[in-house]
Amino acid sequence: MRVEKFLAWGVHIYTAMGLVVAAAIVASLVRGGEASFRSAFALMALATIIDATDGWLARRARVKEVTPGFDGRRLDDLIDFQTYTTLPLLLLWRAAVLPAEQAWWLVLPLLASAYGFCQVKAKTDDGYFLGFPSYWNIVAFYLYLLRPPVWLSLTVIIVLSLLTFVPTRYLYPSQRGPLSRLTIWLGIVWAAIVVVILARLPEKQMTLIMVSLAYPAYYLVVSWVISWRYWRGSYGQSSHSQHRLATLATKTRRSED
Repeated sequence: MRVEKFLAWGVHIYTAMGLVVAAAIVASLVRGGEASFRSAFALMALATIIDATDGWLARRARVKEVTPGFDGRRLDDLIDFQTYTTLPLLLLWRAAVLPAEQAWWLVLPLLASAYGFCQVKAKTDDGYFLGFPSYWNIVAFYLYLLRPPVWLSLTVIIVLSLLTFVPTRYLYPSQRGPLSRLTIWLGIVWAAIVVVILARLPEKQMTLIMVSLAYPAYYLVVSWVISWRYWRGSYGQSSHSQHRLATLATKTRRSED
């Protein structure tokens, strides 16, 4: 039991390292400058890796059973709100992606994300996020690199903020939902390209940047298509049928055993 508790608390400490990374991001943003912004994005990537892997480790260590008095999910949400929302929006402000008179619009995604994080059903039973999942670190990355016209930056910020309130389904790669394996592999390729882009900053790399945009585009388009099929009812009926067949097969195997 001592070994199990040691492992469980080790996972919680691993999750808490996201707070240390968040503090380092703040330090980079306070310094300002191109090199500091590059460091901040690299640290956000590190925070994403921790977030993507700590759930698997938690399940392996059975943290809910071994440390029932400590809520690792609450710790995870606390860190995620910083690294996915607050700090990316702070970076957009520090990097002056929006002019000073328009910077107040950054309050909108901040409040929208607070709403999204507090939703009891922010994640569906069939393996999706419900509403835009506050990937403001990715939004900040592309707005910082591309520096589109102010009207386009504002459109992206406002539309994605509003989509937080719309109950559309978004791919949740770490869950066993449809297309999760494909999404993970494409995400790995995308992450490798992002690493190359960060390593070469401040060099302009428009070809690589535009190629890397294919993955966020895939993510959004596929998510919206799935949501549209759910609204029509066909996708939900298909998934329900598959679930019933899987359940029936499981019961059959058990009876044979």
